[in-house]
Amino acid sequence: MEVKIEESWKRVLAEEFEKPYFRTLAETLHEKKRAGETIYPPGPLIFNAFNLTPFDKVKVVLIGQDPYHNPGQAEGLSFSVPHGVPAPPSLVNIYKEIESDLGIRLNKDGSLRAWAEQGVFLLNAVLTVKAGAAASHSGIGWNIFTDAVIKILSDKKDGLVFLLWGNFAKTKRDLIDRSKHTVLEAAHPSPLARGAFFGCRHFSKTNEALISQGLTPIDWSR
Repeated sequence: MEVKIEESWKRVLAEEFEKPYFRTLAETLHEKKRAGETIYPPGPLIFNAFNLTPFDKVKVVLIGQDPYHNPGQAEGLSFSVPHGVPAPPSLVNIYKEIESDLGIRLNKDGSLRAWAEQGVFLLNAVLTVKAGAAASHSGIGWNIFTDAVIKILSDKKDGLVFLLWGNFAKTKRDLIDRSKHTVLEAAHPSPLARGAFFGCRHFSKTNEALISQGLTPIDWSR
């Protein structure tokens, strides 16, 4: 498939798009669509995280697992839903931690688009899902691609902050050069983690790491 992706990402990922596994992945998606499968997010939003956060602008990497599988939720950004859609349970807990960590009150819906525009790369490890079936596209090759993305970010950039929440995200730690990047790990914000996420203070810690490098901190309230 022709990948419509922001130019700086197109350059650094050019070789990846030509590899056999990616061609197979693209064909698999086409076959699923031809068979009538409803796929989330919609085609133009599959690479939304890349398009909203150019490679040259990435400061923070927040790794999710796969897109929301309910109608109207997936927009190609990990943990985020479109403007006007209420925050799902994990995101509600993220907001609670921001309020506690930073001593602020949030008044926002479930969209994290403003974070992406500030340099928070909201990457799901799997970029598509079958409607109503969580993790249904986890075996078609997306993990190979996004592992390569994480490795390229680690190799080609300096001073990033990687946020690894939950056991799945923590499996990506070995792709990251911790001698030049900050890696913050915590429990998943899902209610299933029974509050273990709370108190991680990753939002203030992220900004401390950015400020220490002379970078603009993230306005998490947006």
